[in-house]
Amino acid sequence: MYVGPWRVDVVRSAAEVLPLPQVEIARAVAHALEAADAPSPGAVTVVLTDDEELAALNREHMGHDGPTDVLSFPMLEPDVFRRGRPKARGRRDPQHLNAPPSSPRTHIGDIAISVERAIEQAVEGRGGHTNDVRWSPADELRLLVTHGTLHLCGWDHAEPAEEAEMRALERKLLDAT
Repeated sequence: MYVGPWRVDVVRSAAEVLPLPQVEIARAVAHALEAADAPSPGAVTVVLTDDEELAALNREHMGHDGPTDVLSFPMLEPDVFRRGRPKARGRRDPQHLNAPPSSPRTHIGDIAISVERAIEQAVEGRGGHTNDVRWSPADELRLLVTHGTLHLCGWDHAEPAEEAEMRALERKLLDAT
């Protein structure tokens, strides 16, 4: 689907019940891309799957055993994004679904999310990346989509200052939806 200047492909490879409509997933991606001043028009693929597939991807790409909630596979170098620099003017509003733009589209990256893990984390009160937030599975999935998209755009949380900045932007984006 198209949201503003971005195409967001949502692929479901698991039989899990989806706690958030696909259009809301696409909007969460668009909000994060807008906040990161991602190149536009651009494209992102979101794969909604289960713990088994995330465990395999985690092992293959990160060298870690076991499942995780979200993995991001960026296609662009972090310096492509305008993080910390003034925003471009004349950007399209990501709130509105519209026809695809006619210029070439940049593939920004792919995100894989375990819907199974998102639901479990929310229900057990282990959500919000702090392992102590109890909220709806829809809110947890929205956070994971936002988090994964920010990773595509060069955001990271390896250092405490980076983590604080990324978490603050996530909260701002989640509060806006």
